[in-house]
Amino acid sequence: MCLAVALTAARHGATVCNHVEVKELLKKDENGKKVLCGAKVKDHISGREFTVKAKCIINATGPFTDFIRKMDNPNVKTICCPSSGVHIVLPGYYSPDQMGLLDPSTSDGRVIFFLPWQRQTIAGTTDLPCDITHNPSPTEDEIQFILNEIKNYLNTDVEVRRGDVLSAWSGIRPLVSDPNKEDTQSLARNHIVHVSPSNLVTIAGGKWTTYRAMAEHTIDAAIKACNLKPERTEAVTSYLKIEGGQGWTPTMYIRLVQDFGLECEVAQHLAKSYGDRAFAVSKMASLTGKRWPIIGNRIHPEFPYIDAEIRYGVREYACTAVDMIARRLRLAFLNVQAASEALPVIVDLMGEELHWSKDEKEKQIKQANEFLAHEMGQMVNRTSKERIPIKLSKDEIQTYVKRFQLIDKDKKGYVSINDIRRALKSFGDADVSGEQLHEILKEIDTNMNGQVELDEYLQMMSAIKNWRRRIFAFC
Repeated sequence: MCLAVALTAARHGATVCNHVEVKELLKKDENGKKVLCGAKVKDHISGREFTVKAKCIINATGPFTDFIRKMDNPNVKTICCPSSGVHIVLPGYYSPDQMGLLDPSTSDGRVIFFLPWQRQTIAGTTDLPCDITHNPSPTEDEIQFILNEIKNYLNTDVEVRRGDVLSAWSGIRPLVSDPNKEDTQSLARNHIVHVSPSNLVTIAGGKWTTYRAMAEHTIDAAIKACNLKPERTEAVTSYLKIEGGQGWTPTMYIRLVQDFGLECEVAQHLAKSYGDRAFAVSKMASLTGKRWPIIGNRIHPEFPYIDAEIRYGVREYACTAVDMIARRLRLAFLNVQAASEALPVIVDLMGEELHWSKDEKEKQIKQANEFLAHEMGQMVNRTSKERIPIKLSKDEIQTYVKRFQLIDKDKKGYVSINDIRRALKSFGDADVSGEQLHEILKEIDTNMNGQVELDEYLQMMSAIKNWRRRIFAFC
């Protein structure tokens, strides 16, 4: 939605800059007082710095509201009280397709919700004071809080497993106190609009569901404070359709299937995500070389995202691989492992569009993997859980390393739980029951992603060996 709003603004004449930071606000003398007249900014893609002139500056920076306010006046009081809200994504079977749940009365008074989303289930949320950062990360305690709460809404025979968390992230809520009021201790329930003595118009607080009203109130304040001359006499936000909405209908996807030869699932995804712009995306799709679908090569077999979306995303201001997996596609939010697996294809396609060198491609993959590891929760557990000791002899370790390499035929660096079950049977370890294996795996799958790497496999075999010793001693 954020992107669609920016594109709509561009269609109506706005200039959009991505990855650009305000470094300094500029002022001039006007009728005996200092008023804002522009800003010095830096483009973090090219490194170039330049100046933007302006009759009015609107500060709509969410959690970073006070950073801009203090550029205007270093002595202003802080009004933003940032709060961390963590969300997790679970497999779709955790919730019905068309039903969500919200409970405002959890064990500690925080709100919990449980919703079907993109064929998966999204659950949240936490509410804790946090520091303002460009790279917020979820913590294991917050993830466990959500998992423990949602157990209350499921049948007792459903095991809520940490390993089912496909992705986890933290968002920063910019809760604010109103600088227009003397009592600034209590936080505003809705948005606030404030105009400083130098005419900095700040819009803060609020939420997505009221963004059009927020925009209208902000522009009204800007017109009044800076004596602007609007082209229209009344606001159009209440009836203006955002980009992609002009020609969209609920059955539009059928035309995509019939006209382009797309898979039905892919066509539905494109229609929901791009609206009537889905036709422009489809025209950029490559031939599959198969009888059906005719066009639309998926970038990951488990998701309906296709190659054309990468090329089209670059035309919609995507500058980095992180932009693509998190802010154009939703892959990073739906499944961090799938996002990591799709990265090489995504970076190759972006590289063709943006003329990236080999070094730049490697840099983009590295940055994207770091983003997935820390901001999308992929590595939360690995650092928080104690390592189980490996009690194997040197010869046993060598044997199990060779077995792991045999199981990992594709050289991925990890094996699945089903791979291990089959291998135990083929190597003559069939006396380990599925339930016992499940309990052991709960202990050794340290990053809880359902994939067992070599060190975890060695821990597992060590645990099985010790389990057998206990059984033998008991007998």
